[in-house]
Amino acid sequence: MRSLNEILEGCMASGRSFAAQALAAESAETGSSPDSIRAGLAGRLKDMEFSVKEAASGGWRGLLVPEEAFLLEEYGKKGTGFSSPFVLTAARISISVATYNSAMGRIVAAPTAGSCGILPGMLFACREHLEADDESLIDGLITAAAVGEVTEARATLAGASGGCQAECGAAAAMGSAALVTIRGGSPDEVCHAVALTFKSVLGLVCDPVGGLVESPCIKRNGLLVSLGTLAADFALAGMKSLIPADEVIDAMGQVGRALPETLRETGLGGLAASPTGRELARKLLD
Repeated sequence: MRSLNEILEGCMASGRSFAAQALAAESAETGSSPDSIRAGLAGRLKDMEFSVKEAASGGWRGLLVPEEAFLLEEYGKKGTGFSSPFVLTAARISISVATYNSAMGRIVAAPTAGSCGILPGMLFACREHLEADDESLIDGLITAAAVGEVTEARATLAGASGGCQAECGAAAAMGSAALVTIRGGSPDEVCHAVALTFKSVLGLVCDPVGGLVESPCIKRNGLLVSLGTLAADFALAGMKSLIPADEVIDAMGQVGRALPETLRETGLGGLAASPTGRELARKLLD
């Protein structure tokens, strides 16, 4: 799949939902049956659930970043947060899974290891707060996968090629599309959610301190679930992106190619080049 608009046009012609049309397109493209594709994604959902449960068991930390997801859990219990319980739950799960990844835990790269917490955070917050069942979550995963596939085909999903906009940004756009699907939004709303999310992260650099997928990556996972969630709300409220989703993805690719090498996963610019970032990197080498 190379175009969200093609999926959207297929939805208009067939009357299918975005997830159903994306599934049909994937089946036609690969020769795999829709049932086998759903079964494969059901397996990935179980793998994500394993990561979420393992991460929540605690005790995980990276070389730079301690375990901090429990702080959000305790804060959420106070009921004084500005963010909704849904967003706080999604952020907690996201940070927890991303920390688990930095401790070499088993995760699903969705779409990358560095952005692995965002999609499960958003999906499993739906289970906790919306009582979404597995079939609904799989529909969301199908939609997210289609968004990821189109992004890879038109631009990139790699921080080394396009900065963090292509990793955490793509994960947030995928998650936003999944939320719209789970809420029963229209195919058009799915595409607007993707566009609105990507538009808000254009130029986001990849600047890992010490070259590790920890700082600022882990907290970026947690923060971007809020952006993807709000973009889904915008789309479901009827707000639209003036620039179509495919064109926004194309722009993301162009911006990524324009970023200097120091801001594309090399650990040579941005926060990694700050005095504290350099000092932390030196300590790691020592």
